[in-house]
Amino acid sequence: MKLAVFNPVLGERDLEESLAYLSKLGVTAMEMGCGGYPGKQQINPKDYLGNPKACQELLDLFSKYNMELATLSVHGNPVHPNKEEADRFHNDYVDGCNLAKELNVKTLVTFSGCPGGSIVDTTPNWVTCFWPDEFSRVLKWQWEEVLVPYWKEAVKLAEECDVNLAFEMHPGFCVYNTHTALKLREMVGSDRIGVNFDPSHLFWQGMDPVVSIKELKGCIYHFHAKDTYLDKINIAKNGVLDTSDYGDLDNRSWYFQTVGYGSDKLVWKQMMSALRKAGYDGPISIEHEDSLMSVEEGLDKAIKFLDGLILKEDLPNAWWF
Repeated sequence: MKLAVFNPVLGERDLEESLAYLSKLGVTAMEMGCGGYPGKQQINPKDYLGNPKACQELLDLFSKYNMELATLSVHGNPVHPNKEEADRFHNDYVDGCNLAKELNVKTLVTFSGCPGGSIVDTTPNWVTCFWPDEFSRVLKWQWEEVLVPYWKEAVKLAEECDVNLAFEMHPGFCVYNTHTALKLREMVGSDRIGVNFDPSHLFWQGMDPVVSIKELKGCIYHFHAKDTYLDKINIAKNGVLDTSDYGDLDNRSWYFQTVGYGSDKLVWKQMMSALRKAGYDGPISIEHEDSLMSVEEGLDKAIKFLDGLILKEDLPNAWWF
């Protein structure tokens, strides 16, 4: 496993400054946003596509600081009911796949997306319950008429570019838990479809990340290291579905935290072991979205916490028997 950082948290710094900073902290890889919600602050595909010299210079810059460009990310909603929005996210996906091919990056992180509730909708509609009956009809329409047809076509580019697609299981999108991740993989019918495993979104849904990792064996293509604090009093009052502002920490049922501040070391150790048993030995990518800590403090604490937990060496033979 490699200790990595997802770059939007360093978006106010230029790329070389970010690489130098992280290298000194012991980070060996980066996940780079190149479109969609993460933005293109440090890598814009238009600067590199069709330009082998620029691509080599970029890779040389990473090598200069003993860093690996491990993953590209274009989290977006290419099935957005607003065509302009959908086209923007789709184009970022296309650029991301092609850039991954030119840079020899094997994983592209994104979202499944979420359509509207009907052909006339203009905003996404995330359905969270089966009844009344129109909700189940919406789900059927979203999956069978929009989501699966889109990804059956879009995955062809990933196959051409030799890129695995790591869908982040994120509420608000059609793929948000173990079942929906496996459902999309099965319905699209391609092993290019996998997951970006981010436990922070699973904690507040009441899921056990270790159980989910076991169920997803063979299709975990990336991992986000982010934690979630669960406020038991607010959950007891209001449940876990929470639409209050992310800054309203006193009243929220849950909020994101730096690893170790929502779940203890044992939980994270068990996840690292489960990942190895599931065959995942890729980046453990820190995504810092803790509103109680500065960029520097949050990253420093996360790096120190994870450095002693991730399994860095190759899987050994059972030498003791």
